[in-house]
Amino acid sequence: MALLTLRFYEELNDFLPPQKKQQPFSHPIDRKASIKDVIESLGVPHTEVELILVNGHSVDFQYQVQDRDEISVYPVFESFNISPLLRLRDKPLRHLRFVADSNLGKLSQYLRLLGFDCLYRNDYEDAEVAEISHQQHRVVLTRDRRLLKRKIITHGYFVRSDQPRQQVGEIMSRFDLYDDAEPFTRCVNCNGQLVKINKAAILDRIEPLTRKHYDDFKICEDCGQIFWPGSHFKRAGRLLKELIPKRE
Repeated sequence: MALLTLRFYEELNDFLPPQKKQQPFSHPIDRKASIKDVIESLGVPHTEVELILVNGHSVDFQYQVQDRDEISVYPVFESFNISPLLRLRDKPLRHLRFVADSNLGKLSQYLRLLGFDCLYRNDYEDAEVAEISHQQHRVVLTRDRRLLKRKIITHGYFVRSDQPRQQVGEIMSRFDLYDDAEPFTRCVNCNGQLVKINKAAILDRIEPLTRKHYDDFKICEDCGQIFWPGSHFKRAGRLLKELIPKRE
């Protein structure tokens, strides 16, 4: 039997019961275990963790815990450079791309509206999301803790809110994306890039009134959907102001 002392910091406490939040607590184990196993047994997905200190020294997920270890667990520091310390993954993803699970369709549309690369299908299986994340180096967005515990996922985020607009705020704040938004550059339907297209090339695809009143058009390189600055752009513009409020 080994007795550990653990302390989780900042938003990692979201995953803990009240009696273990924001304070050191004792945790007994009766078998050999890696620090990753211990952390996830307490309900914290490894993808939410960036730094682990054991007795003041940085360790990786494979570290085998010992009796009387004092363990401090910190969240991902996407916005800060802690390179002098041993990190748990090669590097943070500075150019973020996302893959959202099947329950986050509206969030994926909002992220695309803001210009962020976010893969989504409503029939994604968990294994497929994990493999996409692993192969394409994408951050998994999900409200399923079990998905984030899959070993091949190195970067992921557990979305706290169940309200899509609040979810966008979480993602923007969590990954410090406010300066990276490029609205109206990505197709909200399929995630493809939008490029300008000459009006003459699409005359047979647009309605007479649209041809009369608009001259600027974009087309999705992947699905071929055509976009122009009509009333839906104005509605989207108002939505963008809500999704990206001015920061102090």
